[in-house]
Amino acid sequence: MGLLVGKVAVVTGAGRGIGRGEAIELALQGAAVVVNELDAEAGAAVVQEIQAAGGAAVLHSGDCSEESGARSLIGLALETFGRVDALVNNAGILRDRTVVKMSPEEWDAVIKVHLRGHFLPTQVVCAHWKEAGQSGHIVCTASTSGLLGNFGQANYGAAKAGIAAFSAIVAQEMWRYGVTCNAIAPAARTRMTEGAYGEIFNPASEDFDFWHPDNVAPMVAFLCSDASSHISGKTFGVQGDTVELYQPFTSFSVIENGGSRWDPEQLAGQVDELFAGFPIEPGATNGMARLRFTMTDRS
Repeated sequence: MGLLVGKVAVVTGAGRGIGRGEAIELALQGAAVVVNELDAEAGAAVVQEIQAAGGAAVLHSGDCSEESGARSLIGLALETFGRVDALVNNAGILRDRTVVKMSPEEWDAVIKVHLRGHFLPTQVVCAHWKEAGQSGHIVCTASTSGLLGNFGQANYGAAKAGIAAFSAIVAQEMWRYGVTCNAIAPAARTRMTEGAYGEIFNPASEDFDFWHPDNVAPMVAFLCSDASSHISGKTFGVQGDTVELYQPFTSFSVIENGGSRWDPEQLAGQVDELFAGFPIEPGATNGMARLRFTMTDRS
């Protein structure tokens, strides 16, 4: 028996990488799965793999970042399986470039796939759950590129930071209806991350492949289950055999001016006090250097 017996889950971008692992794990936990994937051949292979293992799955090859695609995605779950209990927003793309070199098209494409691709299926499924009086679970896919910032990924990082905020706000709005919404910031070796961190530390003697994308799936399955009904609005780092809990932006320090409006010259002399005694540097920093785990060094 699994955590999701009798449930129906929808996974976007489930043809490869992390999404594929999520779809398969959800099926192993007992869920019927709607596999969304623009590459119909890749998506069909995942559906066949689930069915071959005795699970139930159906392919949806529409674009979840378009209104018609989002509606037909949730509609397919309802038409095929009669219900929908969980939504995993996973679909994403990369168009890495520094801000100076990035084209508006590269910016728009990434923002659309990630932010619209999260918003539209979430809107449709939440409206359904609210109308039906049904509880449900949503898992959004953020990234440390958004939580910490990563060079050359202004579009991707902005989208992923937006997704973390989106997830927290949906959690607030839907909590009264029994719907949870959490985000993960996964790290794994996929086509999208290949080469991003240099040579991957993975000695032949190590049986457990820390950076395998399938390692992300168990936490997602848990967050899709009723066992996680008491958790919402949180962002978890997920990689290998580890799960981290990220703290949102938090006020570290404050300066006050005795009930008077600040003068810019006063601020020039006092703003540096905000940084005194706190682990925040005034200048630009490499946020990814704060990662607990990196692909180049597992230690």
